This record gives sequence, C-alpha cells and structure tokens, in this order.
Amino acid sequence: MADTVLDRVSLGYQALWGPLRELRAVQLFVGVNNEATVNASHLLSALDAAWSEQAPMLLLSVQSPQLLQDLLAQAPATQVSIEVHETQLRDLSMPARIQQAHQRGLKLLWRGEPGQRPSAALAPYFSRSMLGLTAAEALAGLRVSLRKHHGNNENLNRQLVSPILADQIYEGLTSWVLAEHCLDDQAAWGVAGWPSEDLLHAYRQRRIQPAQRALQALIAAIDADASSDLLEQILSDEPMLAYRLLRYTNSAALGLRTEIESLRQGLMVLGLSRIRDWLLEQLPDASSDLNLQPLRAAMVLRARLMEQLLDAGASNELRREVLLCGMLSQIDLLLGEPLHEALARLPLSGRINDAILGRGGPYAPYLDVARALESPDIQATHALCEEHQLSHEDVNQALLRTLSAP
Repeated sequence: MADTVLDRVSLGYQALWGPLRELRAVQLFVGVNNEATVNASHLLSALDAAWSEQAPMLLLSVQSPQLLQDLLAQAPATQVSIEVHETQLRDLSMPARIQQAHQRGLKLLWRGEPGQRPSAALAPYFSRSMLGLTAAEALAGLRVSLRKHHGNNENLNRQLVSPILADQIYEGLTSWVLAEHCLDDQAAWGVAGWPSEDLLHAYRQRRIQPAQRALQALIAAIDADASSDLLEQILSDEPMLAYRLLRYTNSAALGLRTEIESLRQGLMVLGLSRIRDWLLEQLPDASSDLNLQPLRAAMVLRARLMEQLLDAGASNELRREVLLCGMLSQIDLLLGEPLHEALARLPLSGRINDAILGRGGPYAPYLDVARALESPDIQATHALCEEHQLSHEDVNQALLRTLSAP
C-alpha cells in the first residue's frame, strides 16, 4: 500500500461543547510519526476530504514545530482553524508568519497557559482564543455565578465582575457550575473538554435517568413507523436507555426463553407496542439536564469509533457487538457502581467482557486505541497501533469518519 500523509501522523482529539451542550468543534491533536516529512498542503487536503459539511468546526493543534510553520507559510484558507500556542511565539519568526497566514485568510486560534491572554499586537490576527483560568479567576467566576443565581444583594452583584470573556473558548474547567456560567451566563463560544467528574459527584446521591429528549425521539419514531435501523440508532445514542433495555428484556418478569444480547434483538423480540409502553413509563422521571449530554455523547463517540475501526468487511452483527462494547465500557459512570457489577447483570458475549474487564480478546485492540485517541498523547496512540499492528492511516481515517459524522 502506498505511503500517504495520514500514515505519517498520529492523531488524538478533544471535544468542544457549545451552549446547547452540542459538539460544536473538535480539537484534533496532530503529531508526526518517527520524524517523517509531512506535506502541510496534503495534510489539509486529506482532512478537508474526510470532513463533511455538516461536521463541527475542526481545530488543529499541531505538535510538530516544523509542520506548524509549514501550515502557516503554505496552507490555503480553509474552514480548518489552526492553533498557535503562546510558547510557540517565542520563535522570533512566528509573528511575521502569523501575519502572512492571516492575510491569506487562514483561521488562527491563540492558546496559552491559565491566566495568559494574547498580546495586543497579535490579538487581531486570531479569530478567537482558547483560554484557561487561574485558581483566582475560577473562584471569581464561581462567585459571580452563585451570586447571580442565589444572591439577593443587587448592589453587591453589580460589583462582581466575571473573568469569563464572551465568544472565547475555555479549557481545563473542573467545575460544572463554572462551565455552565461560561456558556449560559457569559456567552462563551465553547468549552473544551467537560468537567464530568465534578458533575457525577453532584449526582452521587441520586440516580441518573435517561435523557428526556431521547425518550421522546424514540416514541415519536415508533409512532411514525420508522425503520428498525433508525430506532436502533436513536437507542444507541442514549447509553443509559440502551443499558436499561437490555436489562428489561432479560428480566425474569418477561420470562423470555432466550437471552437478548443486542439492541436489535431486543427491539424485534419485544415488539414496538410493548417498547413504546416501556418508554412511556420512564418519561415522567426522565432527565432534562443538558449538562449530562456531553458525558453521554462522549460515550457514544467512543462506541462509534470502535465500530469504525473494524475491518470494512465485518458483518453488521459484529459491528453492533463492537459498538455495544464501546458504549458499555463507560456505563459505570452513569450508573454510579463498579463496572464489573453493571456488566454482570447483562448476558454479554465473552468477547465484550474480555475487552472491557480483562483488556483481552479480539475487541481489546479497538478499545485500547479508542481510549488513547481521547487524549493529546499521540505517542500512546502511535505505540498502540504498532503493538496491535493497526495501520496508522486506517485508524486516522476511522477517527475522522467518526468525528465528522452528522
């Protein structure tokens, strides 16, 4: 197979979430394999070809100084934004390169350490910034948020000023209240990553319920006599609902003679009328908390990435099983209980249990790589591809297909 530009790089990603907690952009980390030579224009062309028009914005965080310089010097204007970190501006040639790239219409994003801001001289050349907060700034933001939502002293409220700037991206947030303040109160453009640990801590005394809009979408699809493929897709986009369906179909109360190991099988065996009644029973307690959506979506991204990593000739049944494996690999986050206990309640194939609990079996390489891709540590991805003898190009193509899907 001929060497291609996507075979010379290793990728990683981070999701950027918008005001509706939708996937608004993808930060794509790019590293060069084994000091290979990467043509900047060819890389952008490959990314542009793989990225659909309906996909979220693409932001490149290039870890190779030479490749970044080549992109700034040669890349034509595209929909892709290119990150320039404050540390890279120590190169005395960078300001001129940034000005030239800006003049060609290249979209640039400034990024720095917590508390840093772009210099006044270079700020006009960047479309926006990715900002981190110092501990003092984070505390100030929390105070403004709490005063706004719970305080009664209007004079004091007017004196408090939030450090959050509108239309910018914020990263490294560890508080869901602060993330909410950025998006809902201060009109930040987006939040990079999501404070899932803090959010789950807030739910430690109550059970997370399936998303209300997922239940409503599935009921509407059944009423519209939608195809089984569409019903399965909607169900697969809500991990908690998918888990509950598998538990329900295998419960002693139903008394089914065969174990249900897949969502498609559950839909067919139960029948749409019974499933609709089951969905309606859950609707009153369903969750409308938008802050849970990034957590759910991240779980689905991993599952769909594992599905894409399979060989093109894999059967539909095998793809469904691998997707379920990826989805259930993090179901403990929503259930608030150990993973082995959650999986023990389902009649899963040994292949799924081996991959998730034993880090072995045929699905383990896909799960390992999918986990590694959720990080800027592209060296880990590179090492896993070598260990499992997976093509770098195939892995990168699978990632781009997953992230650019509508």
